[in-house]
Amino acid sequence: MLVHSSDLHVDADPHQGPYGDDGTTGLRVVLDAAKAHQAHYVLLVGDVFDNNRQPPAIIDRCVNLLLDAGRPVVVLPGNHDPVTSGSVWIRGGLNTLPNVHIIGVTHDLAVHFPDHDLEIWGHAHVDYSNMVPLREPRPRSARWHIALAHGHYEDDGVVPLRPSWLISNAEIEATRADYLALGHWNRPAQVGTGTSVPAYYSGSPDLAKTVNVVRLRGNGTVEVTREPISW
Repeated sequence: MLVHSSDLHVDADPHQGPYGDDGTTGLRVVLDAAKAHQAHYVLLVGDVFDNNRQPPAIIDRCVNLLLDAGRPVVVLPGNHDPVTSGSVWIRGGLNTLPNVHIIGVTHDLAVHFPDHDLEIWGHAHVDYSNMVPLREPRPRSARWHIALAHGHYEDDGVVPLRPSWLISNAEIEATRADYLALGHWNRPAQVGTGTSVPAYYSGSPDLAKTVNVVRLRGNGTVEVTREPISW
C-alpha cells in the first residue's frame, strides 16, 4: 500500500506557508495518515518545501518527523524545492536519512524495493527552468512500476494555460505505469485518458484535506481512494 501526497509547502514563514505558525503541519498529517493506514511506502511528489531557503530549525523538525515515519519515504523534488547546489535536501542533511529516498539526490532516477518487487521512478526538478516531467519513460524492471511527475497536465489538443512543466496524455500512456503519482496541482484530480495508466493528483493537504491511498492487489489490479487526514 502507498500513501501519495504533494505540495506540502513546508515553510518557516507563518505569513507565507499555508499552515500558520507550524509550517511542518502538512508533512506531519501526511505521515500520520500513512501510519493510520499502515502504508508500506509514502510518496511525496514535489514541493515538500515552499522554497530552498528554509532555516535549520524547521529542517530539523522535518528530519525528526521523517525519521519517525516508520516506513520508506520517496521524494521527488519539485519546482519550489529543486535539486540546486544549495538545496534544502543536501544542506539540511535529508539525504542522509536511512528511510528517505530522494530522486535526483540519493538516487538518480529510480528506487527499487525488492521486498515488494516495486520500482518507483521520476525526473526531479534540478533547477527553476522548464523541463518535461515524463520524458524518456523508464522501462519496466519490476512487477510493480510506479511513476512520479511534478508538473501541469494539459489535455491533448488544448492550448496550455501554463507553458512550463507540461504533461500530456501520450506521455502518461507511455509510462505504462501501474500508478502515476502527480504533483503541482493543489486540488486532487484524476487525469489522462484512463485507458491503461491510472494518473492522479493528490492535491495539497491544506486544500484537499485528503491523501491518495493506493492499494496494489495480488491479482495485479490497483485501487485508488481518497482518505481524509486528521489535523
